Order: sequence, then structure tokens, then C-alpha cells
Amino acid sequence: MAATGLGPAMAQDAVPVPEIAEMAIGQADAPVTVIEYASFTCPHCAAFHAEVFGKLKANYIDTGKIRFVYREIYFDRFGLWAAIVARCGGGMRYFGVTDMLFEKQAEWLEGGQDAGKVAENLRRIGRSAGLNDDQLNACLNDAPTAEAMVARFEETAGADGIDSTPSFIIDGQKYSNMGYDEFAAVLDEKLAAK
Repeated sequence: MAATGLGPAMAQDAVPVPEIAEMAIGQADAPVTVIEYASFTCPHCAAFHAEVFGKLKANYIDTGKIRFVYREIYFDRFGLWAAIVARCGGGMRYFGVTDMLFEKQAEWLEGGQDAGKVAENLRRIGRSAGLNDDQLNACLNDAPTAEAMVARFEETAGADGIDSTPSFIIDGQKYSNMGYDEFAAVLDEKLAAK
């Protein structure tokens, strides 16, 4: 695993900065856009995905009412590594891997500060998503992409004033974590105003 820090991206003369794709599901032209800022190491984010996200997906994303954008927050290197594994399979696998990372958060974080153990746990999740060791190693050792991911996180979270996770930007307005009923009420109000 690359020894990737969480500082700003370092510009290298001969190496172009990789573009970091926006990870989104739902119709691109949905009337309301929801941006979630979350960390794969955040227990409140895992609880949101366990208790709220599935209902939002069924009732709002899958029905074409909202477009849902997921933006990663990196509190620590393990959160960054998890995001790298989620992105390793591309957009087609991203949300499936995201689900696994949140569902198995306690398992893959087991080992505390033992970086080798956490890295192996993340590789196991990647393998269960259909990635092989060569793919996972290439992604986890891609320092320019990791640095670009950190730079993107710092840019977007700073621009949106994100100071806790999960946080949401719903049609340009910031919201803190909330349960399904409160979230649905906000979405229904936004949709009614369209």
C-alpha cells in the first residue's frame, strides 16, 4: 500500500493530475440533486447507509426524483484507502463496494492502527467485488490518484463548508445528518417547489 499522506496534492512537472470522477446514481436530469459528504470510517455514516439510504434509493433515486452524489471525506488514511478500493472497479462497481464498506465497517477496521491488517481487510472486500490482487495493488499504489482524491476532497468540502459527516447539500442548501422521515420531508418540499 502506498504511503499516502492526507496533505495537499503535490504538482509534479511531468505527471498530469488525474481527474477524479464524481460518483453519482440516479437520473442526471432529476429535479433535485443530493450530495452526501461521508467518510467510510464514520460510524454515523454507516448508520445512515444502513437505516436511511436504502429507503431514499427506493423512493427517490430509483423513481427519478433525485440524483444522489457521494463525496468522500478522509479523516484518516484508512478512509482514503477504502475510497481507493471503492473507486478501483470504476463507476459500475462503486456503489456496490460502498455498500460493502459501510455494512462491514467494523470488520475491515478491526485491527485498529495495524495498517497491514486494515489493508488486507480492504483487499478482501475488493476481491469480493470481483477485483483481483493486481488491480487492487495498482489502485492502492497509485499515489498521483490518491493525492488528486485528497485535493478534490479538500476543494469540495471547503467550498461547501462541510464540518461533520454525514452532511448533505440538497439543491445547494446544507443539512446535517437526519433520519428518513425528516429527509423525505425536505425532499418532498424541494420537489414541490420545482
